[in-house]
Amino acid sequence: MDLILRHASLPDGRRDIDIGISGERIAAVAPRLAAQGAIEIDCQGDLVCPPFVDAHFHLDATLSYGLPRVNASGTLLEGIALWGELKPQLTQDALVQRALAYCDWAVARGLLAIRSHVDVCDPRLLAVEALLHVRERVRDRIDLQLVAFPQDGLLRAPGALDNLRRALDMGVDVVGGIPHGERTMDEGARAVRILCELAAARGLRVDMHCDESDDPLSRHIETLAFETQRLGLQGRVAGSHLTSMHSMDNYYVSKLLPLMREAGVAAIANPLINITLQGRHDSYPKRRGMTRVPELLAAGIEVAFGHDCVLDPWYSLGSADMLEVAHMGLHVAQMTSQAAMAQCFALVTEAPARILGLDGYGIAPGCYADLVRLDAPSPIDAIRLRAARRLVLRRGRVLAEAAPARVTLHTDGGVRDIDFRLSPGAG
Repeated sequence: MDLILRHASLPDGRRDIDIGISGERIAAVAPRLAAQGAIEIDCQGDLVCPPFVDAHFHLDATLSYGLPRVNASGTLLEGIALWGELKPQLTQDALVQRALAYCDWAVARGLLAIRSHVDVCDPRLLAVEALLHVRERVRDRIDLQLVAFPQDGLLRAPGALDNLRRALDMGVDVVGGIPHGERTMDEGARAVRILCELAAARGLRVDMHCDESDDPLSRHIETLAFETQRLGLQGRVAGSHLTSMHSMDNYYVSKLLPLMREAGVAAIANPLINITLQGRHDSYPKRRGMTRVPELLAAGIEVAFGHDCVLDPWYSLGSADMLEVAHMGLHVAQMTSQAAMAQCFALVTEAPARILGLDGYGIAPGCYADLVRLDAPSPIDAIRLRAARRLVLRRGRVLAEAAPARVTLHTDGGVRDIDFRLSPGAG
C-alpha cells in the first residue's frame, strides 16, 4: 500500500485501527493490517475522521471585514446594509483572492467540502464568475458547491430571477432562495414554488435561506416541504437557518416536523451566527436564536451545522474551524449527553456530506482517502479541545500538517509539558 495510518481511533468508537491507502482510495480498514505501506504513520490513538464539511457558507463575502467599514452594531440589519454598500465596490480579482485565502484556511482546518451561497442580485454576476473560477482553482483540494442566492429577494430585486437562471447556465450547482425576504408572505410562497420548479426542471438540488427570523408566523419551510414532495425533490432540498422555529408554538411544530420528514427536507443550522444575530429584539426572557436541532434529529430529519460567515459584514470573528461551530451548537442546543455530543461531531462531518451528496465520503474500503488526524482521542475530546489537525489528506496526498498542542510550563519545580487531553484512566 502507498500509505498506512496505524493505531487510529475512529468516530464510531473503534480503536487501534489501521487504515490502508492505495492511490486515491482507502483499501482496507482493520486492526493490525498485515500489509506493509511505502509510508506508515503511527497515529498513537489519535482520532482519524473524514474531512469536515461546511453545509452553509458565503464565500463571496468572506474576509471582507472592515470593507467599506466595520459593522459597529454587530446586527443583521447593519450587515445587510454593509453588503449593499460593498457590492458596487467589488472587483473580481479581490473576490477571487479573498476566497482563495479562505480556502487555504479551510484546508489547514481539515475542511475539504464547502457549500457556498453566492449573491446573484448584481446583474454583472461578478461574484458568480469569481467563485466559478475559484471552484476550478481548488478542485484538487476542496469540493466546492455553489448556490445561486438571490440575496435581495427573487421577486423583490429587479432582474433577480433572470440573473439566477444565468448563474445556473454558467455552472452554479444549487438553486437558492430567501422567501422571508420577499415583500409579503404570499410572494415568499410564490418564490419557493418558482425556485423549486426551476430546480426540478434542471435536475438540481435546492438550498434556501428559510425563515431566518424571530417571527413565529414566518412559515415558508412548510411551503418548501410541500413543493419538495409535489415535485419529487425528496432528499435534494435543504432549509437553512429555520430560526423562526425557535419561536413557533409546540402544536404547530408537531405538525411541521412530520411534513419535513415525509418530504425528505434537510435542516441546516448555523450556531455561531444564529445565536449572535437572532433574538436581538428581546430583552428577557431572551430566545436562543437557533432552530430546534434536537427535535429535528428526533423526528428523523437530516440536520447539519454550517459556519455561515467568517470576517464579513455579518460576523467579525471565525477562522474556518468547524469544531468551533460544533462547540457552539452543542451549547446552544444543550446537547450535552454523551450520545448528543458525539452527534454534534457528525453534524459537521458525515451529515452535511449526505446533504451535499458527496461521493466516496467516509472511512471504509473504496472511499476516497480524504482523512483528518486530530490531536484528540475521540469526537467529544476533539470538540472540547478544538483539536489541532495533525494531518490532512486529500485523495491520499498530504495537504497539511500541524504539531500537537502542547504547552511548556515553567515553575519553581522545573520545566514540564502540559497536555490538555484527559490522562488515560482519569475520570
